Amino acid sequence: MEDHKIVQRNIALQKEWYGEPLGDRVRRLVVAFDISQAFLAEVLGISAPMLSQVMSGRRAKIGNPVVLAKMIMLERKVLVPAVAAGDRKAMQEALEDVRDSRPTVGRDSIPVGAVADDQGVLVALRDIGEDEDLTEAAKLLDDDFPSLADLLRRAAKNT
Repeated sequence: MEDHKIVQRNIALQKEWYGEPLGDRVRRLVVAFDISQAFLAEVLGISAPMLSQVMSGRRAKIGNPVVLAKMIMLERKVLVPAVAAGDRKAMQEALEDVRDSRPTVGRDSIPVGAVADDQGVLVALRDIGEDEDLTEAAKLLDDDFPSLADLLRRAAKNT
């Protein structure tokens, strides 16, 4: 199979497995934390070349579930108000927290406490924004940050 067909197949698999291409998710983290791709790889516990291969679609998946759990943790840290505001100290603490974490991934565990954490985030968002504001913010984030947009919509619905 030609290289570009392999890349296209891998990106299609990433969309199926992860909801979107991993390159998009990684680029958002690099921008949100204002860090290099190599430093993000260090935080996640993956080699920089491996992260590059996943981002470009030369590899379809992240083979280590702990690396994926750390990436999800970091995506959630973007929602911390001080991190979202660009506070350098808060951003550094979030990166160190994820780098030093040892999430466990098992059949009966969700590595990042999704249900409990989501509820806390939803409550916090409802405290700071009206439903209409949250919905409008979600519209603005749709193209570049679909996961954040979805979270804002869920907060606006009071679910």
